[in-house]
Amino acid sequence: MDETSRKIIDAAMTLIREKGYVATTTKDIARLAGVNECTLFRKFQNKKEIVLQGVAQEKWRANVTPDILENVRWELGPDLEMFMNAYMDRITPDFVKLSIGLRAPQLYEETAAFIMKVPQVFVTSLTEYFRKMEELGRIGHFDFESLAMTVFSSTFGYTFLSASFGKELAGTERDEYIKNSVKVFMEGISGL
Repeated sequence: MDETSRKIIDAAMTLIREKGYVATTTKDIARLAGVNECTLFRKFQNKKEIVLQGVAQEKWRANVTPDILENVRWELGPDLEMFMNAYMDRITPDFVKLSIGLRAPQLYEETAAFIMKVPQVFVTSLTEYFRKMEELGRIGHFDFESLAMTVFSSTFGYTFLSASFGKELAGTERDEYIKNSVKVFMEGISGL
């Protein structure tokens, strides 16, 4: 891919992150990329094509992969804190805002797999972690996918709300939130 195409894609993704797909125009994209609109249309058929090529680039994807498990100590509390921190490190406020912008009905069918990949990897990795913890005799048998969804929902919720509202909604710092969430989670499964 040439430099001009990269500039156009970067401009489009930046604008979608800032104001959404519908509000982003090809004129805006061209202006931010430093090209004229004719150049944009020589490189891409339309705005949708620019965005779809953007989501295919690693630069615009969150790096949540199964290697999120690589620092596991097989101790529930520290491991859950590590999982939550790893997610929050990768799912930045910019990524959250971009994924919201990519939910526009005009392109959601094509971007849904990109958006769902992150939660799928996190939940699958955490479910496997819980299964292994059971094999090691460190936790009892539960519906591990539900447990993973609970941890994911808590992590996602804090990340999403922080990206959307900053400290306006809750003043709890990230580290404190993670420690308290893990404590509540561990008390919950030990009480079952």
